[in-house]
Amino acid sequence: MNQWQIGDVRITRIVELEVAGGTKFILPDASPEACRGIEWLAPHFMTAEGKLIMSVHALVVDTGKRRIIVDTCIGNDKQRAIPAWSNLQTNFLNDLAASGYPRETIDTVLCTHLHVDHVGWNTMLVDGRWLPTFPNARYLVAEKEWRYWDANGEDESYGSVLADSVRPVIGAGLVDFVGETHRICDEIVLEPTPGHTPGHVSVHITSRGEEALITGDCIHHPCQMARTDWCSSADFDSAAGRRTREDLLAKYVGSDVLVIGTHFATPTAGHVIADGAGSYRLRV
Repeated sequence: MNQWQIGDVRITRIVELEVAGGTKFILPDASPEACRGIEWLAPHFMTAEGKLIMSVHALVVDTGKRRIIVDTCIGNDKQRAIPAWSNLQTNFLNDLAASGYPRETIDTVLCTHLHVDHVGWNTMLVDGRWLPTFPNARYLVAEKEWRYWDANGEDESYGSVLADSVRPVIGAGLVDFVGETHRICDEIVLEPTPGHTPGHVSVHITSRGEEALITGDCIHHPCQMARTDWCSSADFDSAAGRRTREDLLAKYVGSDVLVIGTHFATPTAGHVIADGAGSYRLRV
């Protein structure tokens, strides 16, 4: 578990999975041979052999008045096309409670987008039914994101994600569709970062003069800071995703904004610094 304090806001990382290797399906250009040349990635984000280390985790943003969980990982009991993600049996909910956030105390669930590894714990299997995991929360989804997936049906490449992890919370009346610049509370506002999906958002946190940004999947891995042209195979619009990534890095380079990667392995957060023309790195 990592924790960061941004003014009065505490951010807590709850890890579901953290593994090395097996990332070729999501970042096809990031081969071990190519990554070994980006030496600063080791040891936190790459093994000595050049295998990328990636994490699937949720981030709890606690303002003192609000308890917001950003992205809900893969989930237990979900049948998925990716074998390593199928029918998981993890201790995620116990770890969440042990960190001080029992699921009943979460008041907001925010999905940066609706891919398989960001919505799984929206629901849990109870007596053969998918029920909301966070019964006292409002679930926030960008309206543009939902309209796209609703019109285009299930993402069958990953399994019936909408059917088991999204539509049940809509059916329970717990979902609010919001704009891509929606302000959740005084400290937290959404920042549009399209490309990976049509309505993808990042999360900007400000408190007492300190700032942080939760990336979502506009940057899957720190290697994409060094190589902004390395796009994800899961991108809806790779060109738009690259533009978003480059704009975001140019905006935050050299600043005090703490960048917290939604898939960045431990230590997960750092500051963007320049590393040559058009190239950046994460200082941890």
